Order: sequence, then structure tokens, then C-alpha cells
Amino acid sequence: MEPEITIQPSEQTAPQPISPPDKPLSLSEHPQAEAPPKKERHILRGFFYFLVIVAISVGFWQRQNIIDWWKLRNYTPPVAVATLATESNMNQNGRKILYLQKPLVQSKAEFYVSCEEGETEIVLGCYKPNKGIYVLKVDDQRLEGVEQVTTAHEMLHAAYDRLSTGQRNKVSLMLQSAYKKITDKDIIEKIDVYKKSDADISNELNSILGTEVGSLPADLEEYYKQYFTNRQTVVNLANGYKAEFKTRKAKVAAIDVQLKNIETQVIADNKQLDIQQAEFTKESKRLDELLKQGNIEEYNSGVVAYNKDLVPFRNKLAKTRDLVSQYKVLLTERNKLAAEAQELNRALDSRIQTTVEDI
Repeated sequence: MEPEITIQPSEQTAPQPISPPDKPLSLSEHPQAEAPPKKERHILRGFFYFLVIVAISVGFWQRQNIIDWWKLRNYTPPVAVATLATESNMNQNGRKILYLQKPLVQSKAEFYVSCEEGETEIVLGCYKPNKGIYVLKVDDQRLEGVEQVTTAHEMLHAAYDRLSTGQRNKVSLMLQSAYKKITDKDIIEKIDVYKKSDADISNELNSILGTEVGSLPADLEEYYKQYFTNRQTVVNLANGYKAEFKTRKAKVAAIDVQLKNIETQVIADNKQLDIQQAEFTKESKRLDELLKQGNIEEYNSGVVAYNKDLVPFRNKLAKTRDLVSQYKVLLTERNKLAAEAQELNRALDSRIQTTVEDI
């Protein structure tokens, strides 16, 4: 009998016992995505810091626009204010500066409280830093354009306040140079008043030249493009309502010359007429005496001469009376124009107690 043969497992086929892990797997030890290399992490971190710096830089550069946006985020201008901005041809930047001041168009009583503060001069509008812009409501149709020009004038005051020191110095030089060429007496007188009150002349010139002078140097025209689509629009409005005053003033001045000439002529004529009247009176007495004496021939001769001399006397008297009548008509017209001018002045006088001088 053959011996029994048993199969011995080889190292390759023999099952190996599975030993338990030394310790349980924790959640943190589960397989994860491979972390980026150290160099890549450094680049990402640098890019992130760059974006932060850019954001901070842009924020600092645009800080004024951001502040403006925040202030105006819930603001809707009153219809009257938006209309004035449109009619004075303000561009988007000009409107923004205006709206930031929350402008109001006020009746005389309201405006007096907002702006006057003891003013003795006629005031049409005012800009109060950190408070607002106030414009006097003017209802007289002959003065159409006053509110628009006043609104633009005050907006430019607010704009001037926003300039940096360097910008303000540059603009001031341009304004002073342009003012030296101004010949408009009204503007010169207005600036003289500001000089006497120690006002900031460059600030005032900024608003006055920008709204009232049609032709300015190229550098100033370029400067004002920051605020107006077409600056000539507001200048034309200013010229329009100013013409209401200038026309009447010119007419009154012309009539005054006529009245003076007529007065001079009437005085001279009356002087001659008085002399001639005295001569006629004397001659009349002489003729009466001749008639009493029965000196008919000399009397008749004297009467002929008397009547002949009386013709030019009566003609001069008639002309003098015509001059007097003409004087009365002109005086009535002159007083009417003066009354209209006073009405216009009162319409622009924001003081509650008005004292308008006669022209």
C-alpha cells in the first residue's frame, strides 16, 4: 500500500490572517484632495492681497463719488428743482452737486428765514454749507429766468467748495485774469460790493462769470463744462431778465434827457415871452394914450406894428404850450416806466420790509 500524500499550502496560496488596525481610523484620516503645492498657494495669496489693495485704492480714489452716491441714494429732487436744473442746462455732475444740497424754492417769508440773516442787500438765493441751497420764488413773468440763473449761481458756489486747494488756486487765477477784461458796469459794481464786505472774490467770480458772462477765455469755458451741457443757456436767461431792467432804465434815462431839454427850452421861451409881454403891455398903454389924445394917424400906425409883432409872440406862446403838453405826456410815461421798474425790484426783493428807491 502506497503511503498517503498531503498537499502543503505554499507561501503564495496560503491565506494570510488579517490583523486588526492598531487604532480606529478617525474622520481626519480619511483620504482628502491633494493640497496645492506651496508655490501655488503663495501666488494665490499674493493675488488676493493685490485685489484687496486695488479695492482699497479704488475706494479711496472714488471716495467722494461713493459718499455722494450714499447721500443721494434715496433722494428725489422736487419737480420745481429738477425743472430749474434742466432749464439752466446743467449736466449730470452739475445736477449731482445741486441735488447734494437738497435745494428748495421758497416763498418770500420762508426764504427770509432761510437766507436773510440781517442782509440789507437784495438776495435772490443762498448757499449754506452743510445746510442747503435756497432760491427765492419769483412769480413775475417778466422776470422769467431769475430762478434758473440763481439756482446755477448757487450750485457753482457749492462746486467751488468741493475743489481741492490746488484746483481752487488754478481756477482763481483764471477767474481773476478774465475779470480784468470785464467791462459790464453792473458786474463791476456787484464785485465792488463784495470787496467792501470782505467776501471771497474768487468764489463770487466763479458764480457770476459762470452764469452772466457770455464770452470767456477757453480755459474757463473748459472748466465750466464740468457743470453745464451748454453754459450759454443760463447766460441767455440772465440777459433776458436783466433786459427788463436795462430797457426800462435806458428809456427812463432817454426821457429824462428829453424832459431836461424841454424844461430848458420852456424856461428860455418863457423868459423871452415875459420880456415881450412887458413890451406889448407898454405899447398897449401908449396906443391907448394916443387914442385918448385923438392922434388917430399915429395910433393906427402903431396898431398895425403892434399886431404885426404880436404874430411871432403868439406863435412862440403856442409852441411853448405844446412843449409843456409834451413834457406832461413824457413825464407820465417816465413815471409809468419807473413804477414798473419798482415793481420788478419788489418782485426780487426778498426783504419783508422793502425800501425801493425811485429811478
